[in-house]
Amino acid sequence: MNHTGDHARDRVHRRTVLTTSSSVIGLGIAGCLGADTSTVSVLSAGSLAHTFEYHIGPAFEAETGIEVRGEYYGANAVMRMVEDRTKHPDVIVSADATLLRDRLYGEFTDWDVEFAANSLGIGYNENTRFGQRLEDGEPWYEIALDTDEGDLSIGDPDLDPLGYRAVQAFELAEREYGLEGFRDDLLALVHEEPDEPQMMAGVESGSRAAAIVYHNMAVDHGMPFVEFPEAYNFATPELADQYATAEFTTDEEGYTAVGRPILYNATVNDEADAPDAGHQLVQFLIDTPELLVDAGLTVGDSLPRPTGTLPEAVDV
Repeated sequence: MNHTGDHARDRVHRRTVLTTSSSVIGLGIAGCLGADTSTVSVLSAGSLAHTFEYHIGPAFEAETGIEVRGEYYGANAVMRMVEDRTKHPDVIVSADATLLRDRLYGEFTDWDVEFAANSLGIGYNENTRFGQRLEDGEPWYEIALDTDEGDLSIGDPDLDPLGYRAVQAFELAEREYGLEGFRDDLLALVHEEPDEPQMMAGVESGSRAAAIVYHNMAVDHGMPFVEFPEAYNFATPELADQYATAEFTTDEEGYTAVGRPILYNATVNDEADAPDAGHQLVQFLIDTPELLVDAGLTVGDSLPRPTGTLPEAVDV
C-alpha cells in the first residue's frame, strides 16, 4: 500500500537535482567556514522516533548542515508539553493531525502540513504461541481473547493516539464481527504501556506476545506485522465516516478523540528559537516522500496537504 503519486515523484526529481547542487556548494562553504553547528529541535509522536533518528535526521543534516535534535512521546503528551511550556520545540509533529489543530491552533501555530499516513495492526513475536497461531491463520480477535492477561499490549490511551486508536479498533471490530462485549473484555486483558520503545522491546524479547502498533513501527524493528482490515485499520480516507463512529475520551484532559484516518502533520512553533531551521525541516518532510516510504509510512496522491496559511518559507 506504500506508494507516491506522480506529483510526489516530480518533487523528488527536482529535489535530487537541488540536493546534488547544494551538496557541492555546501562542501565549498564547509571548507572555508568549518562545520555548521546549527540545530533544530523536534518534539514528535513516539512512533516517528526511528524515522527521524535514522531516516529524516541524517539526510536533513547531510543536506543542510542542521542537526535534528528530537524528543519523542505520545502525541497527547507532546501537546501537553507544548501547552504548559515544559518543552520549547521548534517543530511539533503529531500522529493525529486533528489533535494538533484542536490543541495548538490559536496560541502556538495557525498552520500545519499533513505529510504521511500509516495503518494499524498487530506486531508480534513469531516464537510465542500467539504468534504461531496468527501465522497459522487463526483470526486475531479469537486469539486475543484466549491470551493470558498482559500478553497483548497497547499504548496508553490517555497519552497517545496509538493507544486510543487501539481501543477504537477494538470497538469497530466488535461491531464488524458481532462480538458483544469484545472491546471491554479485551481491555481487561491487555497491558497499557506508556513508552512505545518499551512496548516494542517487550514483544521482541517475548515477554509480551504482541502489540497493537503502526505499520512503520513494525518495519523499524523488523517485526512480523498483520495489518487490520480496512474497516478498522484507520488507513482508508474513504472510510472516515465509519472510523468516526468510535470515540475515546481521555481521563486527564477530557479530550474526546473521534476515530479518523491516521495522518501525521508538522508545524513550526510560534515560540521557536530556530524558526528558519524549523521551516526548512518541514519543507524537507514535504520534499522527500521516498524517505518516509522507506521508513514504512504511506505517502499517497493526496499528500502533502496544508491547512491554514503557510509561511512563505514553506511551499506545498
